[in-house]
Amino acid sequence: MPQKISARQYDILTQLLDNREGLSVDTLAATLDISRTAIQQHFVGLEGEGYIKKITVNKTAGRPVTLYGITDKGINCFPKQYAWFAQLLVSDLQEELGEAAFAAYMRRLGGKLAQQLSGQFIGKTVDAQLAQLLLIMADLGFLVQQSTDADTGLPVIKAVNCIYHDIAQQHPALCEFDQALMSALLAKEVQQLSCMAKGDCACQFRLGRDLEG
Repeated sequence: MPQKISARQYDILTQLLDNREGLSVDTLAATLDISRTAIQQHFVGLEGEGYIKKITVNKTAGRPVTLYGITDKGINCFPKQYAWFAQLLVSDLQEELGEAAFAAYMRRLGGKLAQQLSGQFIGKTVDAQLAQLLLIMADLGFLVQQSTDADTGLPVIKAVNCIYHDIAQQHPALCEFDQALMSALLAKEVQQLSCMAKGDCACQFRLGRDLEG
């Protein structure tokens, strides 16, 4: 699990973000008014987690100077606001297609992502495939857990958060994406039992029978 970025490490990343050509330990130490040793200690963690990297070595007065630059992972540590743009896209798309066609589009989109991820499921047992699905959903940002339906004994996937909750409240057909993704990856029917966008406490999906090939 990635380490938590400290306030000082965030300051370092901010400086590197503003100086994309790279900075030396000495320059950062002078800019942030802390010791070279402290900078080097922070670099160990940041480089180990992939937030920064050595990008070049220059020679100044005959002495090599290592420069460090921020990586894409480091850039992604800074806040981003995608919700407004996603809302604009989804609203316009549903208006263009109509509600039924938009729902079908979301199912196709879930299926396309499943095709990209399908290699992770080949040759695995049903339990291993389910565990892999939970990992994928966690990577997407869902807080998920597996349980068993008390009435049927069938597996249930429960997400206690929705990664696009505000948009899904206005466009419930977005949930078709999740259902199609799970169904295609596990090759099983998937029934949505509850939905946070509709006021439920969690999103729950029950796995059913195998889909015919």
